[in-house]
Amino acid sequence: MSCKGNDLLEMVAGLMELSAVTAPKAAGKNYVVTKVVAGEDLARLADAMVAYGVETGKGNFDRDARGVAAAGAVLLIGLKDARVLGQNCGACGFSKCADLPSPVEGPEFSGPYCAWRLIDLGIATGSAVKTASIHNIDNRIMYRIGVIARKLGMFDADIALGVPLSATGKSIYFDR
Repeated sequence: MSCKGNDLLEMVAGLMELSAVTAPKAAGKNYVVTKVVAGEDLARLADAMVAYGVETGKGNFDRDARGVAAAGAVLLIGLKDARVLGQNCGACGFSKCADLPSPVEGPEFSGPYCAWRLIDLGIATGSAVKTASIHNIDNRIMYRIGVIARKLGMFDADIALGVPLSATGKSIYFDR
């Protein structure tokens, strides 16, 4: 795709950020964070994804890295410092919200998290990819992108996902 085409993908990524931030959230509290990655950072992200897959023996980091390398932009979306909802619903596995431990850094993300905040992330991500779809932009939600964006210090979030964007004659994310 031409340089102008990549500019258009970055513009739609910005609209996707808007959709994510304005999506409904539990109790109206927003802990969703976003960032658009483009240009040379895409190659750095893709290379690090391949390296992580090799280092850890985890599959499909190389496959998803090919999608990132071929993308014109990537939307990163995650949660940062999300507080519990305070419903004492038990969806997180604890009877009371006060019993949910503070998130600690795990091998790829921080956790545990209030289930309602994770639902917020899902709704925000769905809203963002809906916006991409409205603009005929091919995309795919990938957890592996979020893992590496955090490890590179490219994205300050406790849990993160990535959505690579492409506009070609055939979706590069379909036949994987």
